[in-house]
Amino acid sequence: MLRLRFHGRGGQGAKVASRVLGTAAFFEGYYAQDFPLYGAERRGAPIAAFTRISREPILERGVIAEPDIVIVMDETLLDDPMAHPLSGLRESGIVFINTTHNPVEAKTRYKVTAQIITLDITKIGLDMLGKPVLSALAGGVASRIAGLKGDTLKKAVEKEVSEITTEREIILKNMEASLYCFNAIQLMEIKITEAAYKGSPIFTMPFEAAVISSPTINTTTNTTMRKTGNWRVFKPVWDYDICTKCMTCFVRCPDGCIAINEDGFPYTDYDNCKGCMICAEECPVKAIERVREVHAW
Repeated sequence: MLRLRFHGRGGQGAKVASRVLGTAAFFEGYYAQDFPLYGAERRGAPIAAFTRISREPILERGVIAEPDIVIVMDETLLDDPMAHPLSGLRESGIVFINTTHNPVEAKTRYKVTAQIITLDITKIGLDMLGKPVLSALAGGVASRIAGLKGDTLKKAVEKEVSEITTEREIILKNMEASLYCFNAIQLMEIKITEAAYKGSPIFTMPFEAAVISSPTINTTTNTTMRKTGNWRVFKPVWDYDICTKCMTCFVRCPDGCIAINEDGFPYTDYDNCKGCMICAEECPVKAIERVREVHAW
């Protein structure tokens, strides 16, 4: 059995990517199982999705704790202490990272012991789809790594994207982009050792009286630890030679991430700016440029 885990952020398409892979495997005659796991259901929040592929009926259930393949759709998650995208990945496994860096750089930076593949699928999404929506692209990458065929990938993308939109042009663009990513990935050998698979632990939860088992918050808040700046694809950059200090951007920012410096010019708190770019859209003199956020480190 082949076990894959997808890690992305809400809105990138991790759930659909796992479905594309599962559907492609099903079209090739495999048994397949795919499902997501949500935390906070909002755009930008971490999400995981899972796919199992097997020639035999799949009797396992639940999250995949020990994946053979991990697909990381946002590399900032690798530094997120809550996401842990590489947890449980075997040394013989494969990890794909959506990054501008090459495998050697990423392997050194993130101390990856497994085989590593890198590709900037965000750029491919922007170039081919016009948006950083990565569902079909990540599905294409995963299908290639899993050893599936391009023809079944096309059928799977068409089926899954058709359930989201009826616009034929968008469906065709997603099919083209997924195949582009599929062909950009070099095939690697996957070593699966079923004997080493431990499976997810099973816990017995005893019944307790409500006075004991009712939810209680005993720890301090952790909101300040969650840097929403990691959600960003574009960041706003000011041209102070054009800026008139009208403060429209300051007023319009929905998250209060714009402050005023000692010279009276607005500037951004990049740790928390989500990159919605409302400031750039509202600026009357177009003093704010959309700049692609390329590096996570």
